[in-house]
Amino acid sequence: MQIPIQNIYYLLCYAWNKLEESEIVNVNEIDSTELIDLFAKVLSNSCSRLLKQGLDRYYVEHEDVIMGIKGKFNFSATIKQNVLPLSKTACIYDEFDYDILHNQILKTTIGKLLRTKNLDSSIKDELHKVYLKLPPISEIVIRKAMFNQIRLHRNNYHYDFILKVCQIVNENLFIDESKGNYKFKDFTREEKAMARLFEAFVRNFYKIETDFSVSSDSITWQFESENAEDLDMLPTMLTDITLQSKSQKIIIDTKYYKEAFQSRYDKQKINSSNLYQLFSYLKNQETDSELTQSCEGILLYPSIQNDFVHSFKYENHKIRIMSINLNQDWQKIRTDLLKIIA
Repeated sequence: MQIPIQNIYYLLCYAWNKLEESEIVNVNEIDSTELIDLFAKVLSNSCSRLLKQGLDRYYVEHEDVIMGIKGKFNFSATIKQNVLPLSKTACIYDEFDYDILHNQILKTTIGKLLRTKNLDSSIKDELHKVYLKLPPISEIVIRKAMFNQIRLHRNNYHYDFILKVCQIVNENLFIDESKGNYKFKDFTREEKAMARLFEAFVRNFYKIETDFSVSSDSITWQFESENAEDLDMLPTMLTDITLQSKSQKIIIDTKYYKEAFQSRYDKQKINSSNLYQLFSYLKNQETDSELTQSCEGILLYPSIQNDFVHSFKYENHKIRIMSINLNQDWQKIRTDLLKIIA
């Protein structure tokens, strides 16, 4: 499923709850169809902004041989290195420095992109100019756990978006050992990764763009048993997205497949397990309230062509199996998503 990179960018901005950051780069001006060019452009623009605002700095502990004494005098290291005759000492001291983890990740990621195969030449030139403006910052071996070690607060929260971009770039860059440069793996071809992104996008879209209360709800099975341990064996039912207002309740289950339907005897059929799952949600969330009795269920699939909508009704529950076309202008996608719940 080949979704335009411009729309992938909007999916990410909504999924990360960073819609305001979508203006960092005018994606419609990018001629390339490659995701790596998009991410490189975003990092170039974001880093330029950071440099204007001023990069973050912390006090960093240094251990060095210096003239005189500064900070904490390291007696054993001074004697061992025999630097006293030169009027020098080994000291441990703090210095207000740019060489901190989030800046190291940023500089390292940009350095990797500059060594990435097939990066658009004009974007590469922009990125290189930004790279040269960075102050002395160490390049490091980036590990996934490092992103959880960074503590963001009110004064440096503007790093959050750029670090999310750095993380997704590093998760999908692989070094070509024979040539020493990097290749970018297009994660949009991985159904599991895109399924998570699509679900997060739809959930946050409705949180941001509507007045519904939006959540992922746990539903209790309406089973009875004389043995409490038997009830503990039941699997958890957790909706992807539940929208609720005073007068309306909608359960949306998002699915991401190359083929939305199953072929049975040369006929297209709705995926049975997906339909059973949605039906279980609707039946088991029922209470005595009118809202749960008339709760609507939607199976929502992405498409890039051949849009579809199939409508059914069971008792008071309206059920729709439908698609949202991600291969169209972004404003049209936005309008279509809002129409679904109108």
